[in-house]
Amino acid sequence: MANGEIPAAKLRAWWAHRQWLDGGRHRGASAAEVLAATGWARSVGGSAPYLGLFARAGLRRAEVDAAVAALEVHELPAARGCTYVLPAEDFALGLAAGAGAPESEIGSAVRHLDVTRDEIEQLCLTVSEVLSATEPLGPRQVRERAGAAVRSLGEAGRKRGVSTTLPLALGLLQARGLIRRVPVNGRLDQQRYGYVRWDQPVHGEAAELARRYFGWAAPASIRHFRWFSGFTAATAKAALAPLHLEPLPGTDLLMPPELMQEFQEFTVPTEPAYALVAGIDGLHLLHRDLARLVDVRDAGRPVPASRTGRSFGSEADPQTHLVVDRGRIVGLWEYDPEQRELVHQLFVPMDSALRAAIGSAEEFVREDLGDARGFSLDSPKSRAPKLAALRASSG
Repeated sequence: MANGEIPAAKLRAWWAHRQWLDGGRHRGASAAEVLAATGWARSVGGSAPYLGLFARAGLRRAEVDAAVAALEVHELPAARGCTYVLPAEDFALGLAAGAGAPESEIGSAVRHLDVTRDEIEQLCLTVSEVLSATEPLGPRQVRERAGAAVRSLGEAGRKRGVSTTLPLALGLLQARGLIRRVPVNGRLDQQRYGYVRWDQPVHGEAAELARRYFGWAAPASIRHFRWFSGFTAATAKAALAPLHLEPLPGTDLLMPPELMQEFQEFTVPTEPAYALVAGIDGLHLLHRDLARLVDVRDAGRPVPASRTGRSFGSEADPQTHLVVDRGRIVGLWEYDPEQRELVHQLFVPMDSALRAAIGSAEEFVREDLGDARGFSLDSPKSRAPKLAALRASSG
């Protein structure tokens, strides 16, 4: 991406400003307000939603869990069929954005696993009948109550990651807004769920998703938007047409006209604004263009615990959590639950503001989360090499 006449520092600081990562000015906002303004939070059974909401609005885990319980926010299959935590106002749009994923999975099963569409539709009816609207049932309970309607797909299914027909039906029902997953203990950073009936409308045009996206992520390129949405080139072009986006000179980036003057008048803050976020935080993942957040001086740094000598600036995604300052990645971090401490590698000198930000995040993880898993299979054992590398690099 060529920045042309626009300094990289201004772009990074602007992205951080739009992501509410600019000094805690939004403390006290609700989880729904944060997600509506800054974008859906990617969830993969890790701590990213909690870390992002804490960094932006100081929200503690109990407040976020209460918002989940009240359905003010919820984890749903959304863009590209991937799970995100969304505000209630976007439930219908999010489900519409992800509707194609289960259809594709069923099409694959029909082609390769001797499954018929009628069979899955009948199973959907059965599952809907055995679920209640209030008492969640786990997958095993659903399978037992559905009985013979659930069929094993044998060795061929196991090789494709679908051992029975039940996941196909559950995915389709979720995409239709007819059931939803409920975290067993109310927490977002684990992957044990029950299912309940639901009646959530599913609707939203591609142009509305584009409007939301550029409100969160602008300036962004068509390539960035296609990554997030999963749209084809033709669908993306049609979705962007009503927005009348304006190009930034010398770049491939586009900006909504209503934000252009604000961007032109925006200046990089003189004081640091440190935040500790997950590696899949929206600051990175809305664009999935890591190099734009990396200062040229840091691009050659080695990836912690990499066995192949990879450099940080060449990665598609960070392999650790991030310390950021006005949009620039200025450090890496992980949490050691055995030592109950946050381990970091910094690219800039420690100062009082950075020490306070690290201390605040460490206390939040220790007291509220217990760990800061990057994804569902992340564990202290698998994280040990990265912890050792970060400790070694920080002396």
